[in-house]
Amino acid sequence: MSRSTASRPLTDRPLPTTIWLPGPDEPNAAPIPGAVLPAWALDKIRTEFVGRPGHRPAPLLKIAIRDTAPGMDARIPPTPFTTPADDEDATNRPSILLAELHPDALPAPDDDLPAGGSEMPGALEDSWPGFFHRAHRLLPEDGFLLLATRQRRDSGQLTDPLGALIASARTAGFRYLQHIVVVYGHPVGDRLIPTFPADAPRGVAHCDLIALSAIRPA
Repeated sequence: MSRSTASRPLTDRPLPTTIWLPGPDEPNAAPIPGAVLPAWALDKIRTEFVGRPGHRPAPLLKIAIRDTAPGMDARIPPTPFTTPADDEDATNRPSILLAELHPDALPAPDDDLPAGGSEMPGALEDSWPGFFHRAHRLLPEDGFLLLATRQRRDSGQLTDPLGALIASARTAGFRYLQHIVVVYGHPVGDRLIPTFPADAPRGVAHCDLIALSAIRPA
């Protein structure tokens, strides 16, 4: 059930939804508290997603977004993942920006994200539209923006914010590539034995990874 996007050419058509499962010997199927992606999925992104020769880990910058109030950039903790060879190249910058989105920061079901932002695209007060404009400027050509999130609970109902986020990212200049379902659990026979994160809503046994690529003017 686990499929890789490695070495696949970018096209105008989104790739099929993919399911990622941990290896059978992976002891930690779920993420640690406060995280969205488990460690094994982060390793898979770095070694398989971009298809580097020899499965060399790709440089990646991980950020954790917990709110979208004005000045959000100052409250986003960045975590770089690089190799010694990447560190020696001063001109190299991560081609993958991974944003883990805390459920409290996600748009509510009735939120209508502005399509165009303010008069100055990327302004801090523009919330999600502003974030996507800044991410677009940060990434190099052919860079990837990955959004890792999971469902949130509103009035007792699990809601899915992906549509609003993808629409806002497209407005900022990103192309939607693929939806990857990252499962917190192991298959046993014809059943899935979930490992529920301690800080997730009851019944949530997966997270969603959305892959986007930056579109540059011709």
